[in-house]
Amino acid sequence: MNSDGLELALVLMLAAIVAVPLFKKLGLGAVLAYLVTGVVLGPDGLGFVSSGDGILGAAEIGVVMLLFVIGLELSPARLKLMRRPVFGSGTVQVLATSLVLGGLLLLDDFHWRSALIVGVALSLSSTAIGLQLLSERKAMGSDYGQLAFAILLFQDLIAIPLLAAIPLLGGRHHDTLEWQDAARAIGALAIVILCGRFVLRHLFRVVARTRMPEVFTATALLVVLGTAWFMEKAGLSPSLGAFLAGVLLADSEFRHELESQIEPFQGLLLGLFFIAVGMGIDLDRVAAEPWLIAGGVAILLVVKFSLLFGIGRLAKLPVRSALMLGTLLWLGGEFAFVVFQEAQRARLLGAANHDRLVAIVGVSMALTPLLLIGMQRLLARRSSQQRQSADKAREGRYDTIEDQQPKVLIAGMGRFGQIVARLLTAQHIPFVALEHNPETVEDLRRFGSKLYYGDPTRSDLLRAAGADAIGVFVVAMDDPETNIRAVRLIRRMYPQAKVLARARNRQHAWKLMDLGAEPFREVFGSSLEMGEQVLEALGVPAATARAHTERFREHDEQLLRRQYLIYDDEAAVIQTAKDARADLMKLFEADVSDPPPPAPAADPAAKAD
Repeated sequence: MNSDGLELALVLMLAAIVAVPLFKKLGLGAVLAYLVTGVVLGPDGLGFVSSGDGILGAAEIGVVMLLFVIGLELSPARLKLMRRPVFGSGTVQVLATSLVLGGLLLLDDFHWRSALIVGVALSLSSTAIGLQLLSERKAMGSDYGQLAFAILLFQDLIAIPLLAAIPLLGGRHHDTLEWQDAARAIGALAIVILCGRFVLRHLFRVVARTRMPEVFTATALLVVLGTAWFMEKAGLSPSLGAFLAGVLLADSEFRHELESQIEPFQGLLLGLFFIAVGMGIDLDRVAAEPWLIAGGVAILLVVKFSLLFGIGRLAKLPVRSALMLGTLLWLGGEFAFVVFQEAQRARLLGAANHDRLVAIVGVSMALTPLLLIGMQRLLARRSSQQRQSADKAREGRYDTIEDQQPKVLIAGMGRFGQIVARLLTAQHIPFVALEHNPETVEDLRRFGSKLYYGDPTRSDLLRAAGADAIGVFVVAMDDPETNIRAVRLIRRMYPQAKVLARARNRQHAWKLMDLGAEPFREVFGSSLEMGEQVLEALGVPAATARAHTERFREHDEQLLRRQYLIYDDEAAVIQTAKDARADLMKLFEADVSDPPPPAPAADPAAKAD
């Protein structure tokens, strides 16, 4: 291994580990921590890295993975519903911002071709920073978060023809986009959309049957990076390819498992991407022309904020949400760096203007996390009456959303978990179900059941399945050891949640009780029902048989609790079982209101049921 590369990796990781907790503690967020880390370590800072271009190229994989995870949250049906905000609000934002900023550049003696390219490039916002800020604030499901995502998605789409137009406007006719290139791009889109859905699902079903987590992880990475590479070779955005792959898998049984596998890589590489962006900020240019750069940043932010606020109000967002939308997307975008570089190669931009524009976009990206915090604090200072009315309105809207969110998670969809799931379905109670056996997942999905493939003993999978909002966990795995591991993990991560767990026998039930779970012995209830039917078949009246069965249930439950206090003492457990059997006989003999029923053949294995 190259020692220089190893040292660089160690320095970057150490700096991130120090900076992120510090900035989070100060309430400044992880994005700003990464950007500052990049500035400090970059060529204009301490000089650990002479150029951030190489790191930026590798770290862009983090943006690709981010778009894949976002795609997993959007089923094709939901994406269809978003077509109006994507192509409506997105088109208005890009056109209006491009016209205003392009017009201002014309006044600054830019050629119309250069003003057009730069105006469109500046209209684009940072997808990575915007989505990361939404994620940190858990605002992806908010009204302004959904509109922001729709606008960002349209910006990613418009970036493709923008790059194609640069050689045309620059007069490099040998590089112009030909019909073969357009056909190749359309064909690539058709292949991914039409074939991807069937092929990807079949691939993951085959891999899941191997029961090897490392193979599943490798396959997930192959799908994300392979789709991105395929789209890039077709002349399209690699992020768009990863996003489409995520959308095609959004309603598959592997959605939560894929999300849990990709997220660790996404978070690490996305942090590296922000560090590389910080390294690209030209501090020398800022120091040489501070007022020019500051003026450019101010114009960019004011123009985009004003237009975004207006779009938010046209979309019927409340004032507060429209303000948050403007503050979230008024920054420049990472794609602008690529556009500026291509425009310089096409001689649409001079070196000085290129450096100034890169500095303006970089500073706007670094300032946005701070300005977003400032906007939130400013909105928090509103009068108590306005704040209470706004909170009430928001709470009513959020309650509607939360009612649609699953409040029950079923871990294990064997014969035990399926009955619980069917009961919840009959009552129209939403739930999320996880099953580690791919054959079971495939069979139940064939009959219309909604469940997902994954191992419930993994913390990342539980988080991906939305366990933070779950109130009741039903742990129904067949294997006692797996069952115990899942309960222990849930108890550690979500101590306030209620945990109902399947128990194989008394010993298993006692271990579950140690973890604070409520055990349900898997054959106890059905055995009692059969015993009641046996009594009736022998001539005992139905009411008497039911009363005796309930009395036995209560007695045995009490015995389970008493033995739990001494279950590590085998001799004491045996003695309590004998005493309980004698007490049970006396209890039935004392019942003079009914004819004494036949004595139970045996206590249902006080140590084994």
